[in-house]
Amino acid sequence: MMYLVFVHFPMIHRTFILFGFFTLRAMATFSWSTLPELPDAHGFAGAYAGVSQDALIVAGGANFPSGLPWEGGAKVWHDRVFVHRADQSGWKEVARLPKALGYGVSITTPEGVVCIGGSHAAGHEAGVFRLRWDGSNVEIDDLPPLPVALANMAGAVVGGRIHVIGGSTSPEAVAASNRHFCLEGGVWKELAPLPAEGRILPVAGAKDGAFYVISGAALQADATGQPMRTYLRDAWKYEASGQWKRLADLPRAAVAAPSPAIDAGASHLFVLGGDDGTLTTFTPKSAHPGFARDVLGYDIMTDTWTVVETMPQTVFAAVTAPVVTWRGSYWVVSGEVRPAVRTASVTGLNLKPAKSTFGLLNRSVAIVCLAAMIGIGIYFMKR
Repeated sequence: MMYLVFVHFPMIHRTFILFGFFTLRAMATFSWSTLPELPDAHGFAGAYAGVSQDALIVAGGANFPSGLPWEGGAKVWHDRVFVHRADQSGWKEVARLPKALGYGVSITTPEGVVCIGGSHAAGHEAGVFRLRWDGSNVEIDDLPPLPVALANMAGAVVGGRIHVIGGSTSPEAVAASNRHFCLEGGVWKELAPLPAEGRILPVAGAKDGAFYVISGAALQADATGQPMRTYLRDAWKYEASGQWKRLADLPRAAVAAPSPAIDAGASHLFVLGGDDGTLTTFTPKSAHPGFARDVLGYDIMTDTWTVVETMPQTVFAAVTAPVVTWRGSYWVVSGEVRPAVRTASVTGLNLKPAKSTFGLLNRSVAIVCLAAMIGIGIYFMKR
């Protein structure tokens, strides 16, 4: 990264510009781990997950227990609620949701895990509820519903306010939503819509008081009237001022990547994998190689995207999965690893900032700049 150093002497009406290359960006080291698998033979896509009283909670989601869809299998939504604690060896099933649900938004708050909208076998849902661990069971409280039914949207919490963006209002919808809702003080408010195409399955993010919306897929009707996806690479930032700002485009689409994006370090958001849309017509579907394995990093200081890591083959690159921060790590809970194929794995990412090194080149340039400034100063003082 280049930094320009300007040295100005008004008494002589000249400006001296000294410049050097200072590589000060600290790179993070990525390490991966796993928790015990969820106690289900298939795993779940679109589950709700979060933390309450230091317990990791996973609920709902959907899978294909009777066979893949092109083999005649049907999607089944679930209502099971699981808890994992640091002092136990596995998962414990402790409760049932009021109805089988998945593909909503789940947000960890100090009062519990807020689960917003989603879908079920009959359509999409506006209901909102909260999961709270009391030490032996999960309590479920109803909260004010969304103004509209939504599924396949994204959300994040910014400054104590829960933001929700995008999604669709029904399984048959041929247009995705660009509406933007915020839950604050127990009341849903509608904020400025995303000034771009509506989208399903975007990645949300939160950093430094701003709300981020990354990638997703627009919808339109195909020749038969069925919803068809257009994979998007744009990214947006909703600032504290209430204004939207377009950011640099991603190098590839990251539809349904685990959400929210990982807030790490002073200036980065990380997006783990996602569906880039390049294999939508891959055949045979049973041999699909899976989704993107690279990790995209967004630098808010330079408005740039880079590939910062590749997920090791020892972990699954899952989509339609929530990201939960728990005990210093970021956990991707279950999800879809190939079309209609789920995993019961819970994958953890631990980020450790690398120690910044100034480097010989930077030291040399800094010394030259400093010496030049001192020399110029002494020269004109004598004048």
